[in-house]
Amino acid sequence: MAKGKYEYWLTEDGLLLLTAWARDGLTDDQIANNIGINVKTLWIWKNTYSPIGNALKKGKEIIDIQVENALLKKALEGDLGAMCFWLKNRKPKKWRDKPPEDNDDAMAAIRMLVRSNEEAARAVIGD
Repeated sequence: MAKGKYEYWLTEDGLLLLTAWARDGLTDDQIANNIGINVKTLWIWKNTYSPIGNALKKGKEIIDIQVENALLKKALEGDLGAMCFWLKNRKPKKWRDKPPEDNDDAMAAIRMLVRSNEEAARAVIGD
């Protein structure tokens, strides 16, 4: 394990950089490459030095929340793909893909959501 190399990454600057790389969507492999270590060494550091693990987790959580918010916004704007993705993942028992004969209720509910979003948009626009 890159002896002593971890010390910089426990400093305020090092932890900030790790958080930023994780927030920017870099994988553990890419982060390890940026540091100049093997990804297995990074995994050891994450488990051994909680500040390093926490910095990477914090960075990944930030971007995950931003993507979740963007997906929700698109779904609420009536984007059918975003709506389907959201519902299938948030309520998989109710919204999972079913054989065509069982899918009529789900499609009717989606059409109703789309129509209500379109009506709300028209009301805001004044159309």
